[in-house]
Amino acid sequence: MDETPGPGVDTGLVRYLKWLVTTLTVTMIVGLVVLITLVVMRFNAPATVAMPETITLPEGVSARAVTRGPDWIGVVTDDDRFLVYAPDGTTLRQSVAIATD
Repeated sequence: MDETPGPGVDTGLVRYLKWLVTTLTVTMIVGLVVLITLVVMRFNAPATVAMPETITLPEGVSARAVTRGPDWIGVVTDDDRFLVYAPDGTTLRQSVAIATD
């Protein structure tokens, strides 16, 4: 294929446009590689949720669900209470009765 521009076309402009298209292509490829790398690194990072080894529940109570907040641990018990513990899992901060219908 002949790459000679037709009559009335500035060869400097064609060279400049080729340079722009090549630069844009390289930039898009590098950006795509960076995005893929960041996503892979993010998904391969281990989860860092610190939970205590044990949580001290009241006598005769068992847990139905456990959740973690920024500075508390919540436990839903089988006797319809929500217990709020300190992050160490031994200090009970609050006990809330759950109303059932």
